[in-house]
Amino acid sequence: MADETKKKAPAKKEAKPAAEKEAKPAEKAATKEGAAEKPATPAAAAAPGETPVVAAPTAAELLGEDANAKKIVKAKHAKNVVSGVANILATFNNTLVSITDMHGNIIGWSSAGRVGFKGSRKSTAYAAQQVAQDAARQAMAHGMKEVEIRVKGPGSGRESAIRALQAIGLEISAIKDVTPVPHNGCRPRKKRRV
Repeated sequence: MADETKKKAPAKKEAKPAAEKEAKPAEKAATKEGAAEKPATPAAAAAPGETPVVAAPTAAELLGEDANAKKIVKAKHAKNVVSGVANILATFNNTLVSITDMHGNIIGWSSAGRVGFKGSRKSTAYAAQQVAQDAARQAMAHGMKEVEIRVKGPGSGRESAIRALQAIGLEISAIKDVTPVPHNGCRPRKKRRV
């Protein structure tokens, strides 16, 4: 029995150095390959047996890319129109934005329904912002850089659509209000009873 215990004890001692020998070449290889590199995640840097600590993303990482932002990709058959006219029709129930070249040929258009809004949400300022961004992306895919804005109608999306066109990167050369005003022409419709 003494022989058996003596044989088992050295076997245990040999097992530990073998595991250490296997770990050391792996560590050496890692330090040679990525000496300047940091571990990919903080969880990789944690020692075995400890709970990994996950760092929160920084503000720069969060603000770096917008999850909803779509990149502007050049259209297959791009028209290469540099300047044009953005027509914004803001009614009480909807907002439509159509971007044309200087001759009036449509390059890109969008409406609140096309963007995905339904019912009373179509008339909101946020819907108008999304509509203007969608139409601007289409036009910028054809090379549009500068627009003249013509606004028509009394809706709530007038201002926000203009701001969205400016924010997406289009240069605004002029803003005109082309809302039709009658000079006592037609008889007005009957008053709305609420």
